[in-house]
Amino acid sequence: MITGGFPPLAGDTILAKRRAAREQFDHLRRALMWEPRGHADMYGALLTEPVTPDGDLGVLFLHNEGFSTMCGHGVIALAKVLLDTGMLDRPGNAPEIRMDTPAGRVTATAQRTNGVVTSVSFRNVPSFVYALDQEVEVPGLGRVRYDVAFGGAFYAFVDAAAVGVGLAAGDFRRLIDVGMQIKRAVMASLPIEHPFEPDLGFLYGVIFVGPPENPQHHSRNVCMFADGEIDRSPTGTGVSARAALHFARGEIGLGEPFVVESILGTCFTGEVVETTTFGPHAAVIPQVTGTAHICGINELLIDPADELRHGFMLR
Repeated sequence: MITGGFPPLAGDTILAKRRAAREQFDHLRRALMWEPRGHADMYGALLTEPVTPDGDLGVLFLHNEGFSTMCGHGVIALAKVLLDTGMLDRPGNAPEIRMDTPAGRVTATAQRTNGVVTSVSFRNVPSFVYALDQEVEVPGLGRVRYDVAFGGAFYAFVDAAAVGVGLAAGDFRRLIDVGMQIKRAVMASLPIEHPFEPDLGFLYGVIFVGPPENPQHHSRNVCMFADGEIDRSPTGTGVSARAALHFARGEIGLGEPFVVESILGTCFTGEVVETTTFGPHAAVIPQVTGTAHICGINELLIDPADELRHGFMLR
C-alpha cells in the first residue's frame, strides 16, 4: 500500500491518472514491484486523491507488468490499512469507504470488532459474461475450452483438470507456464472490448477452476495474470466475474453466497446482490468478502547512485 512519496499524478479522472502513471512514472512502478524491493509476483495499491465529488480516495493498482484496472484483494487490504492505522477516520462497526478505481466506483464496508477490522466486503463494478463456451488451439495443449467474463478486469476461465494442472502451491510453475500459453492464444484469437472505456479492453489473466479442498466450499481457483504473475488470494475481480458466469448459467441466484479457495487455501465469499445492464451486456453487481492483515510499515529508498535503482526481475 503506497501511502506517500509518489509524485502527484495529473488528470481529472482515475483513468487519466493511470495513463500519467504509466507514461511518466513507470520506472517507479518497476522500482517498487521488482527486486530488490519486491519480486516477480509483487502487487501494489497506490492512493490518490478522489476524482468524484463523493469519493473518499482514488486508487491505482500496480503489478509486475504495469497498472491494473481493479483489484479485490487490494481493496480489502486498503480498507484494513486505512481504518486500522487511522489514516481514514470512520466511526462505527461498519464503516464505508468509496473508492474511485480505474474500473469504476467500488464501495467497501468493513466489519469491526473492538475497534479492529475483522473483514471487508466490497460491492464491485458491474460484472458480466463476455463470451461463453469458446475454444482456442494452444500449442502443446490442443483445443482448450474457455469462458471470458469481466469483474473489473477481463479473465479467461478454464477448467484446471481439462488442461492437466493442479491448484496447489506445488503446481505454481506449471500454472504460470500453461496460463501464459492460454493467455497468448486467447489474446490472438478473441478481440476484447470494454463497452465504454478502451483502456479496459484487454485480457488481464487466466483463471483455472477446480474442486475445493474443503468440501464445505464451492470451489478453488488460481489466477495467472499480467506477465506470469500468480495471485495468492482467490482474486476478488475473478470471483466477481465468476459470480456473473454462475448467475448467467442459473447456477446461483440473487443473494446466494459461494466460497472460493485460493492456491493457499484462503477464501473469499462472493454473491450477486443486484442485477443491472452494462452497455449491451446483462450484468450483476457482485459483493466479495475477505480478510487482510497488516504485516509491516516500511519506508523505501531509491538511491540515485544505485545502478539497479529502478529494479530488476528474475524468474
